[in-house]
Amino acid sequence: MIGNARIPMLFTLLLGLSAGAWADDCVDFKWDVTQERALFATPATPLSAGMEAKSAPTVLLNHLYELKLMPQDQVTFAATPGKKTPRAGSNAGIVTFKLPAGGSYRIAIDMPFWIDVVSNGALVTAKDFQGQHGCSAPHKIVEFELHGTRPLFLQLSDAAPDSVRLTITATPARKL
Repeated sequence: MIGNARIPMLFTLLLGLSAGAWADDCVDFKWDVTQERALFATPATPLSAGMEAKSAPTVLLNHLYELKLMPQDQVTFAATPGKKTPRAGSNAGIVTFKLPAGGSYRIAIDMPFWIDVVSNGALVTAKDFQGQHGCSAPHKIVEFELHGTRPLFLQLSDAAPDSVRLTITATPARKL
């Protein structure tokens, strides 16, 4: 029998162990994802994604959003998504963002689905990506080399859920 004074301590220990196990699912990224992990630990700002480029809301860098998506067949993209054959019943949406300067940027999301960046009506080729099964803080990160300070479009497609958490960050300088 456990004494009443030990129950809160036992509960705290078990809670700590389960939180530690969850965090371990996110430690195998080959990049430094400290800033993305810190943002995913903050409350997300709710926002409805646009159904077309002209209605796309603006998102800010270094901020976590919870985007409400729409059925993909109702979304008119700024450019044809790179994923040509979406799953039946997929969800999608568009947001726009502006850069302070050209450079390498990351888009991090909490679920597996397709990410495209559109500049001047054309898809920007991803520089690199990675993801972690069992991790949702974040699950997938795609890195792009982006130029100029004009507004860009971020297209999210082929998503099973109808919402997604996302953030856009500058890629940290590589440590030697």
